[in-house]
Amino acid sequence: MPRKPRQVIEYRVYELLLDFPVLLLDGDRWRISEVKRNNLHFHNCLEIGLCHSDSGILLMREGPLRFQAGNVTCIPQHIPHTTYSAPGCSSRWSYIFVDLRELLRELIRTPENFELTSFSADDYEFLFDAHTHPKVHFLATCILEELRAEKPNYRITVRALFVALYYEFSRIFSIRAEQAAEAPAKRKNTLVLAPALNHINAHYMNRITVGELADMCHLSTTHFRRLFLSIMGTSPLNFINTTRIDRAATLLQATQDAVLEIAWAVGFSSVSSFNRYFARIAGVSPREYRNRHLQGGMTPKRHRILRYSGWMLPEP
Repeated sequence: MPRKPRQVIEYRVYELLLDFPVLLLDGDRWRISEVKRNNLHFHNCLEIGLCHSDSGILLMREGPLRFQAGNVTCIPQHIPHTTYSAPGCSSRWSYIFVDLRELLRELIRTPENFELTSFSADDYEFLFDAHTHPKVHFLATCILEELRAEKPNYRITVRALFVALYYEFSRIFSIRAEQAAEAPAKRKNTLVLAPALNHINAHYMNRITVGELADMCHLSTTHFRRLFLSIMGTSPLNFINTTRIDRAATLLQATQDAVLEIAWAVGFSSVSSFNRYFARIAGVSPREYRNRHLQGGMTPKRHRILRYSGWMLPEP
C-alpha cells in the first residue's frame, strides 16, 4: 500500500511596515472558496479576520470550527489553519495582519505576551461570535473602518483600538483559564508549542537548543521533537533556521549590510553554513537573492515549509 503523503504546512510571511506594522486585505475580491484545501498554513504575525457573509469551516489541526457572518477570528502567529466556505457559498472576509509587539511597544510598557499565546490550549478561543462577544466585534469593526478610511490621525486611533482589543482578548482568555482550573478539559492543540515558538521568534539570533525548547513546553526532548514535527511539519532545527533565513531575506532586501554581517546578525556562526541553509530554503545564494530582488525577479523556491511573500490574493 503506497504511503499517504504528509500534509504540507505553508509558512506565509508578511513584511509589515516598521513604523506601522498593520496590513489590511479587504474588498469584494476577498471571498473564500468552498473548496477544502489539503494544506494548512501559518503566519509570522497575528491575523484578525472579520466574516461579512455566509458560513463555513475554520479548520485547525485539532478539528473544525464553524463560522458564520458576524464572526471575528483571532489566529496567533505559528498556528496552522485554513478556511473554506459551506457548499454553494463564497464567504466574504476582511483580514488584518498585525505585529502587536511593535505596534503597541510605546503604549504598553509591561512584559505582556503580545502574541496572545501565553494561555493554554483550554483557555484559548479562535472564533468570536458577535452576540457572545459584542465588544470584540465592535472593536475589530472600528479598526477595519479606520484602516479603510485613513482619515487624519487614523494610525493613532488604530493603535488605541488595538490596545482595547488586546485587553478584551486577555480578559476573555483569563476567564476561560479560571473555568478550566475548576473543570480541566482534555483537549490539546498547537498552543502547547507556543512557548517554544515565541522563544524562537524573539531569540532566533542566539544559540537555541532543542532541550531548552522542550523544557519551556514541559515536555521531554524526544516527545517535543515528535510533537513539533507532527504539528509544524518540520523539525525544530529546520524551523529555527527557516526563521533565521526569513529574517536574513528581509535584511538583504532592506539594508546594504554585508552578507557576513547579516549571517551573524540572524544567528549563524559561519558564512558557509548561512550560505548553505539560505540556498536550501530560497533556492539561490544570499548574494543572488539580493541581486534578483533589486531586479524585481525573485520567486521563492517551495519546500516542506513554504515561504511566501504573503497571501495577497484569495485562493481560487
